[in-house]
Amino acid sequence: MEIRYMRFYVDVAGPDTALPWKYVHGAAHGVVYSVIGDQDPELATQLHDGSWAPPGSPRPVGISPPAFLGARRKPNAYMMSSNGRIWFGSPIPALAASLLAGIASRRELKWGPVTLTVKGAQLEPTAGPESSVVLETRSPVLVKAKEDRYLLPDDDGYVGTLLANIRRKADMLGLPGDAALEVLAAGPRRRFEAYSGIRIGAAATVRLDADPRLIGALREWGLGLSNIQGFGWVR
Repeated sequence: MEIRYMRFYVDVAGPDTALPWKYVHGAAHGVVYSVIGDQDPELATQLHDGSWAPPGSPRPVGISPPAFLGARRKPNAYMMSSNGRIWFGSPIPALAASLLAGIASRRELKWGPVTLTVKGAQLEPTAGPESSVVLETRSPVLVKAKEDRYLLPDDDGYVGTLLANIRRKADMLGLPGDAALEVLAAGPRRRFEAYSGIRIGAAATVRLDADPRLIGALREWGLGLSNIQGFGWVR
């Protein structure tokens, strides 16, 4: 499978109000399908129903929830402002190109019940090939044990389960999956309502030793599960 590294951000302006918590991550996958569908409806449909790749393959798209600077502080509320930013990426050229073209053609972006004004998009520089890196996530990493229980960085089995997810992504991309991982730091436990249920995880800083091509792909894709819902986005 062809791999080309691309990640970019879009600057957005939102209203001076709160975004309901269930849409912080819950709207992300719908945004991805909508933006790709603007350019390639068939590709968006294949990505959505899983027919673009072997059954059970993870969807190789990363997105962050919108982050707002200068927002008013309000307890237990996700406040917005006119200075927001959303990141997108994919290691698959067709997906990355459709995302960028779809965003560039828009003046507005619907994020759940909120309309965000698109102010512009910018490619981020591609990091050089590295076989040992420290990766810090902007959003919680989702790791799930076999018994369908979410794990946090301090839990037994977290590292092994996250490595299994990384190997699965490597297999899908046709890359070597040998890797070593160490958790260096973790954020607090976060609980979000998202598409089809509750998600529990924590942001993490990890040291990863792996094939440089796989590390590059993870920068555009994310760590852990449900990257298309905005989880595990790498700073």
